[in-house]
Amino acid sequence: ATGDVRAHHPSRAPLLDVLTAIRLGVRVDELGPARPRAGDHHLRSPAERAERLADYPEALANAAALAEALRFDLGELRYQYPEESEGEETPQARLERLVWEGAAERYGGAVPEAVRTQLRHELTLIGELGYAPYFLTVWAIVREARRRGILCQGRGSAANSAVCYVLAITAIDPVRSGLLFERFISAARNEPPDIDVDFEHERREEIIQWVFDRYGRRHAALTASLIRYRTRSALRDVGKALGLSSATLDALSRIASPWSSRPLTDEEVRRCGLDPEAPRLRLTLALAGEIIGFPRHLSQHPGGFVLSRDPLDTLVPILPARMAGRQTILWDKDDLDLLRFMKVDLLALGMLSCLRRAFALLEAHGRGSYDLARIPPEDPATYAMIQKADTVGVFQIESRAQMAMLPRLRPTSFYDLVIEVAIVRPGPIQGEMVHPYLRRRLGREPVSYPSAEIRAVLEKTLGVPLFQEQAMRLAMVAAGFSPEKADALRRAMATFRHPGTIARFRNELIEGMIRRGYDRVFAERLFRQIEGFGSYGFPESHAASFALLAYASAWIKCHHPDVFACALLNAQPLGFYAPAQILRDARRHGVEVRPVSVLHSDWDCTLEKAPGSRWLALRLGLRFVKDLPRTEAEALIAARRARPFASLAELRRRVPLSARALTALAAADALAPLGPDRRNALWAAAAPADAAELPLFAAASAPGPQETEKEGVESKRLAPFTPPREVQADYQRLGFSLRAHPLAFLRPQLTRAGFLPCAALTNLPHGQRVRLAGLVILRQRPGSAHGVTFFTLEDETGEANLILWPRFFERHRPLLLSTQLLAIQGRLERNENPDGTPTGPVLHVITEACHPLRRFATILPNIPSRDFR
Repeated sequence: ATGDVRAHHPSRAPLLDVLTAIRLGVRVDELGPARPRAGDHHLRSPAERAERLADYPEALANAAALAEALRFDLGELRYQYPEESEGEETPQARLERLVWEGAAERYGGAVPEAVRTQLRHELTLIGELGYAPYFLTVWAIVREARRRGILCQGRGSAANSAVCYVLAITAIDPVRSGLLFERFISAARNEPPDIDVDFEHERREEIIQWVFDRYGRRHAALTASLIRYRTRSALRDVGKALGLSSATLDALSRIASPWSSRPLTDEEVRRCGLDPEAPRLRLTLALAGEIIGFPRHLSQHPGGFVLSRDPLDTLVPILPARMAGRQTILWDKDDLDLLRFMKVDLLALGMLSCLRRAFALLEAHGRGSYDLARIPPEDPATYAMIQKADTVGVFQIESRAQMAMLPRLRPTSFYDLVIEVAIVRPGPIQGEMVHPYLRRRLGREPVSYPSAEIRAVLEKTLGVPLFQEQAMRLAMVAAGFSPEKADALRRAMATFRHPGTIARFRNELIEGMIRRGYDRVFAERLFRQIEGFGSYGFPESHAASFALLAYASAWIKCHHPDVFACALLNAQPLGFYAPAQILRDARRHGVEVRPVSVLHSDWDCTLEKAPGSRWLALRLGLRFVKDLPRTEAEALIAARRARPFASLAELRRRVPLSARALTALAAADALAPLGPDRRNALWAAAAPADAAELPLFAAASAPGPQETEKEGVESKRLAPFTPPREVQADYQRLGFSLRAHPLAFLRPQLTRAGFLPCAALTNLPHGQRVRLAGLVILRQRPGSAHGVTFFTLEDETGEANLILWPRFFERHRPLLLSTQLLAIQGRLERNENPDGTPTGPVLHVITEACHPLRRFATILPNIPSRDFR
């Protein structure tokens, strides 16, 4: 009776065909009987439907009766959280006991009265709302992680809670920091709390499986995330369905940036050598544009757990996940929030893996026992390093935008670091808060407050609202908002899902301030600043949690650069920089780096004695050898520990390595300590295991110096690779080279062509026109930059930061997104102090022209850049 409606109008038939083909994984012309009947699958008026069913009057009546009988409201679901009770003790009583025990431990037995007052307030509210079991769950998860030696830390709005702090879920004291608990839980809001806990990314799965085991498979599941079409995915799916060639789809993908959600223009298509008027391509572009924003698939949430007292499958559909040992709720995480299902977020954070490794290395090498709570606070040397933007690898403050801000803001305390983490965000930037704060911090603009109430809220940020909690307090003290209304404002600011909803508070906020005697100009400026939080402003608690990790990683880098580099490499992939840049930075700090070796390398990087050096030497691990299976590497390491290898032949006899593993070691030059150079090691690796008696292989396997040609007798060994070929092979097999940078071999030609090395920029004045050439190692296009794109260009002397204005980037998009070796011409830009001195080492080049250096690119390995939205 309903007609199996798939579209609202017959004109949508082409799109329906394409979506059906995408769903079935075939081309449109292969649909056959599965192709929807365009004439039947669209909406019709009741009269038209009745006319078509005139011979079956009971069909419409049955459909109406069935629809009436199948009424269902999601509010009918009765979700119950697990009790978390223990013996005769109620969850609330158990939580209160643990809280006061934890408070005594946190404060050494002398709990300050302000903390006691705050804890009593929070415990009363938790009891009234029945949230004690939730806190007990998170406490148990964190306790289990620490029992297993897994580093973890709660963050987000939970850091506003004194209860979370004394339970050791979070690491920031909210009472001492003056954080607002209502940002976390509000009686008026009556929404379930949401606690995010970060774990070491390599060991989080242990905790996930522990949760499944503790609560049972029918009572625990991960939530889903709805993934929507963007430009690139829409073009690929529609293009495949319509039969476009792989070459055409690749060309379209290169010009459609991964973060774009707008249709391609005809001019962009022409620039990549395609004709936008070609019928099939024209249809692809049109239909791809229509489905941008459509739901594409459900993905597994990074770690959002839903736990229930009753079996979850009586409330929601559950499906086994692709990953073994996991199961997923087939509802989007945002829908679960609306239905008031309590969720625990167990998230992965690579820096925690790095820090745990660093703490272990410090202890193993006799440099002290540390954790996040025992790192020396407010260390002047650490802040001096941060002020110089020497922060490659440091958590949160390693991006180019952060590096540009550090010499200007010049953090000297932990709270300065909290502001630094928060201020380089779309919210403060778009709310025009950054420059006023910097001017006031540098003394170029007076700090004034229109009232004592506003001073109390904004004094620690020099009169500029930088955090969501400040926006809530301002609404209450300056505009007369009730706590409930201020919380509604807070939710409007949390616009990761619903941008722009904060605008509905504009008139109420401004008029409320005017009624209380504030100037309209001030009120409107304040609203614009608060409105900036609608573009991802940070809560202060979140910034403080991240600042703690930023300080910890910076302190280790400052005082133990060898340990920091080793831990950072072992935690890869992590952060903005590839291993090549991390190694360059370590060597710049005086750390000796030693190559991968079958005689010395473990799977992970290790530290070795380095006589005459302040730091230990960093020995690269076998983990960086491409195509080397870990199981075979560990077998090799175990055999070597039992007895060192004297030759390649002995290694082959004692360790049953596959041809793939042996070739990988040879190609990475890891066999060099056993005698053969890379080329001869590759020949030896290709030989059968019992072919050692053949002259070429015997010579390649034997230790000792290479034979030379004399008296007309040719050497039995192949000539070694040339230096450029050695570097190329290093990058191909390791992703970096300790011998040289690829650009070093091109420098004479580049100098003759007028290209400067990147290091020369530091000696040039502001506004100088320059020509540079280098590898593109980083592309970044932040949401706050209004379409501006940032590139990092690297040569053998250092890096250069490029700024590409939107029009320039769009004009050269195919080249800029695909070229590895880039030449540019531009204008040097450096920030200066009032006396004309530079504010710091971070320089930028405004790019005005670019072209690829294809004639040089043949000697380069494929070195992929790291690209970020």
